[in-house]
Amino acid sequence: MTVDIEEAPPSRVSGASAAGPPRRRARRGLPSGWVPYLLIAPAVAAMLAVLGYALVRNLLISFQEFGRRQLISRTTEWTGVDNYRTVLEDDRFWDSVVRTFAFMAVNVVLIMVIGTLTGLLLHALGSKMRLLLSISLVAAWAMPVIATTTVFQWLFDTQFGVANWVMRGLGFDGYEQHNWFGSGLSTLTIVTVLIVWASVPFVALNLYAGLTTISGEILEAARMDGASGWRIFWSILAPIMRPFFLITTFLEIIWVFKAFTQIYAMNEGGPDRESETLPVMAYMEGMGQNQYGTAAAISVLTLVILLVAMSFYFRLIFKQEKEQS
Repeated sequence: MTVDIEEAPPSRVSGASAAGPPRRRARRGLPSGWVPYLLIAPAVAAMLAVLGYALVRNLLISFQEFGRRQLISRTTEWTGVDNYRTVLEDDRFWDSVVRTFAFMAVNVVLIMVIGTLTGLLLHALGSKMRLLLSISLVAAWAMPVIATTTVFQWLFDTQFGVANWVMRGLGFDGYEQHNWFGSGLSTLTIVTVLIVWASVPFVALNLYAGLTTISGEILEAARMDGASGWRIFWSILAPIMRPFFLITTFLEIIWVFKAFTQIYAMNEGGPDRESETLPVMAYMEGMGQNQYGTAAAISVLTLVILLVAMSFYFRLIFKQEKEQS
């Protein structure tokens, strides 16, 4: 007996499985070049909202006669570039420019040199001593500016200051109630010590973090070849850490250039405005003399001077990036 089995038609499912899974339509996303801009867009928008209005408002005030009378009467008196002409013809402004750049140069050099040496020391110490030094650096870095300024005022106090006591103990004459804030140079020297003390931890800790990424085999091979510590730093560590030094120096230049709180809180730019830098001068003209138009012009000129000075540094950074690429 023969049973005829009818052959079943091929299934669509089996045909689909034989041909492989169905293809999904590829979705078109945003171009990859837009992703970085989208990521920083919220931060840029917030910065423009917070700083943009203040910057534009300050620029407009710099072209106005803006004093106590205008504040009371709420009137706007446009004077063109008279405020800028008054500022640029004032010898005190140019003295403040020279003083600001000299103050910035000394501070940045000391911060970078001492911070680099401290970072190298952190890298060379053992774990316990490194932890102790790191805690000390973080404590100094985290201290509020006004609190540290007050402490330094006590240290250099005329009658009860530790500095006079130490100088007398070392046998120096003339330090019985010596006034450390009697001149602009001595005042800025004390402020320099304060700023360097508070800024070195940032450089040291970041340098140490960068040094931990360098393979120890490279340093060991250099030592086996007879390289000294200075040679290892100059020929190996410095080229590798060059981006760190460039960006850190750039940040320190900006921070020291706009330093205001330490100088004003220490001696209010005195005596006789001899320790006055550009930010302090702008504040004194505005809040002290109620010449807000002149103060706005000084602040705008300060920003322009800083941008011009930093343009040379930007060129150096771009040149280094082009050589590395």
